[in-house]
Amino acid sequence: SFRRKAIGQKDSGRYRCIAQMGLMTYLYGRLSRPRKAKRVGGTIYDFKLQDIEGREIDFNAYQGKNLLIVNTASKCGFTSQYAQLEKLHQTYGNKVAVLGFPSNNFLWQEPGSEEEIASFCQRNYGVSFPMFSKISVRGKDQHQLYQWLHWKTGKVPSWNFCKFLVTKNGSQVLFYPSKVTPLDSQIVNEILK
Repeated sequence: SFRRKAIGQKDSGRYRCIAQMGLMTYLYGRLSRPRKAKRVGGTIYDFKLQDIEGREIDFNAYQGKNLLIVNTASKCGFTSQYAQLEKLHQTYGNKVAVLGFPSNNFLWQEPGSEEEIASFCQRNYGVSFPMFSKISVRGKDQHQLYQWLHWKTGKVPSWNFCKFLVTKNGSQVLFYPSKVTPLDSQIVNEILK
């Protein structure tokens, strides 16, 4: 009887914690939901951003390649997609540049420093594609790159590992939610066009 009561209390606490996390996620989504895409001029090739090691990367260098821009996190249920991102980079690197942007926007699932993130990616997934400094991908402090992507697609990341595919001439931007994996035929077929 005591054991059953203790187990019941433990389960009750677990469900309360899950409900609280769900409520926090819902409120965060409602409170940080973008109102309307800001008009952001220019092209994807006008951006110059710092990589995860602090070097400036000129996006002009990516002309002629598709760009797969992904908001990443180390403590997410989708974190294993790093392996597919790396495979996409290794297999189709001559046609697509995979660009990772760590973000702590969703339930604080990327709390680490740039050094910790780089170490985690290399140690666990052998990441060799470009990773950039941590940025905000939504909300009031949304980075200018993600403002541009929002303006082009009307979409903002709803969770970690959302993907934006900028076609090789920079004219079209496609959005794929987290559940669409990097090696999904939708993405690969678009890259191979």
